[in-house]
Amino acid sequence: MASLIDTPIDASDIVRLERDGAVAVVTLARADAMNAVNDAIRIGLVSACEQAEADPAIRVLVIRAEGERAFCVGADIKEVRPILSQAEMRTPPADRDYTAAIAAMTKPVIAAIHGFCLGAGLEIALACDIRIAAPCASFGLPEVNLGLIPGAGGTQRLSRLIGVGRALDMMLSGDRVDAAKALAYGLVTRLTASRDELDERALALARSLSVKAPLAITYLKEAVIGGLDGTLTAGLARERDLFILLQATEDKAEAAEAFKTKRVPVFVGR
Repeated sequence: MASLIDTPIDASDIVRLERDGAVAVVTLARADAMNAVNDAIRIGLVSACEQAEADPAIRVLVIRAEGERAFCVGADIKEVRPILSQAEMRTPPADRDYTAAIAAMTKPVIAAIHGFCLGAGLEIALACDIRIAAPCASFGLPEVNLGLIPGAGGTQRLSRLIGVGRALDMMLSGDRVDAAKALAYGLVTRLTASRDELDERALALARSLSVKAPLAITYLKEAVIGGLDGTLTAGLARERDLFILLQATEDKAEAAEAFKTKRVPVFVGR
């Protein structure tokens, strides 16, 4: 008899993947549970990222959520999951390692956040490249209140993003920060005027990125993110290598020609 961890889960109704031109839009669709993370969401996010990464016509990914109250309130504490050994828990199955799948994207990933963005929900957002939020958004990693710590990247990504002091303040207290403070902290980089315009603003940003040179975007992510864990010297060497590689691309030549002829460049990713 198969264990629960081996049982196939249909995530298509819980995590929807739709296309808007060169933009893939991933929607968390558990509004009745405030998009709490269960295995369907884990599997659905991994699958959506893999599909978007493999499709050369997709250049940007947007992650959004249904419902009025929450982007995602964290892990679903009501979910019945198999009992795993400590060793098994340290290495989650690849098809459920959702924040790793988001972070591994070579294409830009934008989180469009409204309402509660807590625990695993914030960890989803932290794995993205750009976070845009509505004024109603609030953010927190309250795991300490449950006798736990963030376990899907929160302790590492939040500290790198907003600094150790602010990150520890948020995680040790378990307190939430509102959208204005999140903007001041650099946790998000853009705020919309209202919830109603959040999705369109996120899509507009995604569309603007989707017409840029794909290789340059990929190498830019590699230089920035890959350089975080090394020395400045190593990061500068990586940057120089990637810069040199781009010099020989068709897209670089296209950009130069478009500039000369005063037209919009058309990039093909070569």
